[in-house]
Amino acid sequence: MSKTTDVTDAVKAAIDVGYRHIDCAYGYGNEKEVGDALRAKMADGTVKREELFITGKLWNTFHRRDIVKKNVEATLSDLGLKYLDLFLIHWPLAYQEDGPTFPKDENGKFIYSDADYVDSWKAMEECVDEGLVRSIGLSNFNSEQIQRVIDSGRIKPAMLQIECNPYVNQDRLISYARERGIAITSFSPLGSKDRMCMSSQV
Repeated sequence: MSKTTDVTDAVKAAIDVGYRHIDCAYGYGNEKEVGDALRAKMADGTVKREELFITGKLWNTFHRRDIVKKNVEATLSDLGLKYLDLFLIHWPLAYQEDGPTFPKDENGKFIYSDADYVDSWKAMEECVDEGLVRSIGLSNFNSEQIQRVIDSGRIKPAMLQIECNPYVNQDRLISYARERGIAITSFSPLGSKDRMCMSSQV
């Protein structure tokens, strides 16, 4: 992760040169710094709120239905906003609640929760009803997981965010989503440094 001041400066610079979609996540640990930049650029007249498209994400420790809204409210507070344009379930798995962002046991292994992302989705639908978020979607889900959400929910996912690049071919998943009217956003379009295939020179 970048230094906090670097995050604020980077977002300010991005808005200055025309960026309008800001992709955020509680799990990144830098939403307050992003919020500082958003407030500064709206205050100086560079951009209006309605000109921005702000995405947030439900972190793994907030999957339980009764605390999903808490994550949304924390993100809104940190960003200094009244609503999010898009809110995604970041990952289709849950960590132990009411503790650190990355809960681990004495052996350094993640501590998981049995919270079901279908219940998380239903709580997110309620956030749409309340006007806290305008649309909801998924991130890092496969087709079976997406179908569970579609079959169980009353609001269809608006967006699927996935890694997609020459090293990670997502043609089948993209086709599946498009057939169901779900838009796609991609991260790591040039590849991820954590993958073995990126260790050699390109």
